[in-house]
Amino acid sequence: MSDNMTDFSFLQGVKVIDFTQFEAGPSCTESLAWLGADVVKVENPNRGDPGRRLRPDQPDDDPYYFHILNANKKSITVNLKSPKGLDLAKDMIAKADVMIENFAPGAIERLGLSYDEVKKINPGIIYAQIKGFGEGSPFEKNLAFDMIAQACGGTFSVTGDADGPPTRPGISLGDTGTGMVMAITILGALYKRRETGEGHRLQVAMQDAILHYMRIPFSTQGLTGKAAERGGSKVPGIINAPMGLYPCAPGGPNDYVYIMTSRANPEHWDRLLTLIGREDLIGDERYLTPADRTEREPEVDEVIAAWTRGRSKYDAMKVVGEAGIPAGAVLDTDELNNDVTFEERGVMQTMVHPVHRPFKMPAWPVRVDGKATRLKSSPMLGEHTDQVVSDWLGLNDAAITALKTDGAVGG
Repeated sequence: MSDNMTDFSFLQGVKVIDFTQFEAGPSCTESLAWLGADVVKVENPNRGDPGRRLRPDQPDDDPYYFHILNANKKSITVNLKSPKGLDLAKDMIAKADVMIENFAPGAIERLGLSYDEVKKINPGIIYAQIKGFGEGSPFEKNLAFDMIAQACGGTFSVTGDADGPPTRPGISLGDTGTGMVMAITILGALYKRRETGEGHRLQVAMQDAILHYMRIPFSTQGLTGKAAERGGSKVPGIINAPMGLYPCAPGGPNDYVYIMTSRANPEHWDRLLTLIGREDLIGDERYLTPADRTEREPEVDEVIAAWTRGRSKYDAMKVVGEAGIPAGAVLDTDELNNDVTFEERGVMQTMVHPVHRPFKMPAWPVRVDGKATRLKSSPMLGEHTDQVVSDWLGLNDAAITALKTDGAVGG
């Protein structure tokens, strides 16, 4: 195992009771777990978080979605519809620093765990909620998943070719992006609580979070006074060329390199021409300024593409980058997975699970004092039930057995 990994302890001693499922909430709590918090995932005793994708009477053959979102956590199974199970959850809430949920609108309130009720149990708790749409929105009762939030938050509208339809971005920004803004806010609330002792109710809607990630398109709206447009691999509103994807050898689906000369550095264009052996175009009035080159963008792009087609994307990225011009190869998940430098730095780590085969996955990307936080396995359903109720609530074996007999927790 790489010595570039350690256990982060920034949130050591912080107890998080986690009523989240699928992705937005689990992304948030996983980040807290990576930072050292004791995150206890409360799950239904039958099939747990729906993100586990467990199937009745069949082995779980698709655990990776769950792994990727629930590393470094503990799992306890509690029947929240059982009076004793609900009482147990309330006892844990009394000991918690943070409670977070992302159930369907109104579900947590129907369970009797609204903020008003929880605040009576633990006035200092940080109570966090993630929903699809915000309070006061005409859609606040609607369910939402990542793609719904992105459609309604604007990212579809600015993704895709200029002459094509709106397109879903390839990443789950609506879910994980929302989880990250909530995690940051939880940290701020915990920091303030050290001074005041006061708890807070934190709420974020996925649609609202997406607006945060749409700030540059909104700046374009402010400049032009009209809706930000799609530009494919170009950046709408930036008058500059060359800028975009250029094909590379051997011509596979991701054999492209992105090259962008900066408007702020006129030398980029001349450097690029020198690199690709087109010194004859240096000083050519047809291509002298970014505006000139934009007017003749197809011509400019073909000048660059004629050079990139004869090189691999890695080679093109290397030599263009070494010339001081921004360039990036288009890398797919398999290529990234096979890059050992990510493992050496702890950015990618292998999860060793008690049941499933080892799985390499992205870990927390921020290194501290040169080290990454160590990845620990996602929990088996209810794996830590006995440990958690003992550690958090001080219950002995007999009391735990009684809870299981009553159906309050899973066996």
